[in-house]
Amino acid sequence: MHPAYSVILFTTASGAGYGLLFWLSLGIQIGYFAGDRWQSLAMLVPALALITIGLLSSMLHLGHPERAHRAMSQWRSSWLSREGVAALSTYVPASLMGMIWLLEIDTNFLPALAILAAAGAMITVYCTGMIYASLRTIRHWNLGLVPLFYIAAAATTGALLFLLIQSIFARAPDWVAVTGVAAIAMAMIVKLIYWRTIDGNKGQYTAEMATGLGALGTVRPLDPPHTMPNFVMREMGYKVGRKHARKLRRVAVALAFILPLAMVLLALYSGWPQLPMLALATLSAAIGIVVERWLFFAEAEHVAMLYYGAARA
Repeated sequence: MHPAYSVILFTTASGAGYGLLFWLSLGIQIGYFAGDRWQSLAMLVPALALITIGLLSSMLHLGHPERAHRAMSQWRSSWLSREGVAALSTYVPASLMGMIWLLEIDTNFLPALAILAAAGAMITVYCTGMIYASLRTIRHWNLGLVPLFYIAAAATTGALLFLLIQSIFARAPDWVAVTGVAAIAMAMIVKLIYWRTIDGNKGQYTAEMATGLGALGTVRPLDPPHTMPNFVMREMGYKVGRKHARKLRRVAVALAFILPLAMVLLALYSGWPQLPMLALATLSAAIGIVVERWLFFAEAEHVAMLYYGAARA
């Protein structure tokens, strides 16, 4: 599949924003931010900014962005619609929390709003993953590991952002450090299992099944379907060399997981300056997740390619 940069920006930026919103909401639940509205706002503003940037970038992939609101009308059957509904719904409790802090409103509803915001964040990320996992025509995506990794990646980047912002105010709390390290480790394990799974699955559909000519023997195209590239070939026939994919996988693992994990541990337990180490960890993870997400799209093979010379899909 063609890796559209707008969708890559959408899934990575919004994922980080929702992850940060989740950890902020969790901190509110345990009373970590009690009485410190400026620190809370310092977490909330970048979270909502990343979410908004991601959602707006997703509209660039639409043929008619002005009709984007219609995508939410099919929530009963479409994961894309469910994602849109969940994303807009999450803005409500998150925005109300911001208003409470800005206006210094004394209320007991903050923990309840935090629960709604955390739930909305994770549900939205899950829906994003299910947009791809529900597509049976693409075997690389039609896996339960896909939404699981989207959640793990959001938790990872969100935790790193949380630690980075927290280090500006004071020493990052151990509870976020522990959960952040766990999120990084889980995301790496899930991604490695995902790659092993797709490498072991050579595809259940064949050209013989697609054409119905299997009884006559092996099917191979006599002439190309088109004399020049078309939309299907550009969007669904994108190929990345296996050799390059292997290298990019190693780059993604190193930048998204191994280096951030090492930097977080050094920042928290070595006595080194926290802020620069956590900044490098966050930057490294951001680049690594972008590489991973590019591979997620570039390695995917659509079943339609059976009509364009692919033997299996």
